[in-house]
Amino acid sequence: METNGSRGGWRWGLLGAVAPVTWGSVYFVTLHWIPPEEPLTAALLRALPAGLLLLAVRRRLPRGAWWWRAGVLGVLNCGAFFVLVYLASKLLPTAVAAMLMSLSPLVMMLLAWALLNERPTVRRLAGGALGVLGVVLMLASSIGPIDGWGVISSLTAMGMYALGSVLAKRWSGHVDAVTASAWQLTAGGLLLLPIALAFEGAPSLVDAEAVVAYAYVSVIATALAFVCWFGALRRLHAGQVGLLGLLNPVTGVLLGMLAGGELLSMLQWLGIAAVLAGVLLG
Repeated sequence: METNGSRGGWRWGLLGAVAPVTWGSVYFVTLHWIPPEEPLTAALLRALPAGLLLLAVRRRLPRGAWWWRAGVLGVLNCGAFFVLVYLASKLLPTAVAAMLMSLSPLVMMLLAWALLNERPTVRRLAGGALGVLGVVLMLASSIGPIDGWGVISSLTAMGMYALGSVLAKRWSGHVDAVTASAWQLTAGGLLLLPIALAFEGAPSLVDAEAVVAYAYVSVIATALAFVCWFGALRRLHAGQVGLLGLLNPVTGVLLGMLAGGELLSMLQWLGIAAVLAGVLLG
């Protein structure tokens, strides 16, 4: 049941915003506290503990078609997605990767139109375009050398997650957000497990700070974030929820200012205002 235009719609919109805000913090946490040498292990330790935690909360296993659906969503939304995002962050300047990922709301609108018959409104398209412009204004000064494989990784990750979000909404039915998140995160983690062990071996020992960082990324920025994101998707149009994803780079920029001591230019503040206006407009 959707609650667009109602007080409940705003409530679910605010809940959905928890996801991109926490995702925006993952860049900062990964940069400062998580070892960079094991991307597959990092993706595994993000997805599998989160999925098992939610599975312990719900204690329900997939049935029927949900066995293969969980696998598909696990690849699109966490398994391959986490690895591609990590590769993009290593091959591209963060600004370029964030700009490419900011196209996801528009892609989600088009996919939702094709798969869910949710026709994008002029206001949502305008909000998405304004948001993308805001991201460009925020990050244009940080653009460095552009690697072609990094662009491919970033665009593939963006397209996979947009498709995964729309498919999750299409398939949700009577499966609640906690259960659906548990299944796809567990499936994605289990798919990553043999690959991570084959290419990187057993996880290396980490210090207490890295353990806390992994716990934050898995529990807050993944388990909680997925439940909020897919809970909002069940009740709002995919295009509306997709626009919330624009809060991701805003969070990253503001964290860099507050925790990293970075100074923002007037152009960056204008970009942040444009992103927020685009989200509210859409």
